[in-house]
Amino acid sequence: MDIKTATALRRLRLVSAPEAVSFLILLLCSVLKRTTDFNAVPVMGGIHGLLFVLYVVFWADAWNRAKWGPKTAALYFVLSVLPTGGFFAERKLRREAEDAVIAARARKEGVVNA
Repeated sequence: MDIKTATALRRLRLVSAPEAVSFLILLLCSVLKRTTDFNAVPVMGGIHGLLFVLYVVFWADAWNRAKWGPKTAALYFVLSVLPTGGFFAERKLRREAEDAVIAARARKEGVVNA
């Protein structure tokens, strides 16, 4: 894995958890708007919208650079629209990055021809 691919995956991983948190907070604000006089939906909606757009842009970049198949790309996109999906995406991306580092070290040391 080259540095640009690793960077693209890292950016996607770093935005996935905040995007998931903002989605959950937005859902909470929606409930509070309906049950109380508290209305933070416009503010939280903007924050979540920005994070979602960043997630989609970083997802497209990671898909292009990592050469994911359609199933993997679809999985990461579906995880972005689920309320807690960003947490699962972050965990899966972290494992993918760690596996890539292990494979790169093994190739460097001549252990495998991966």
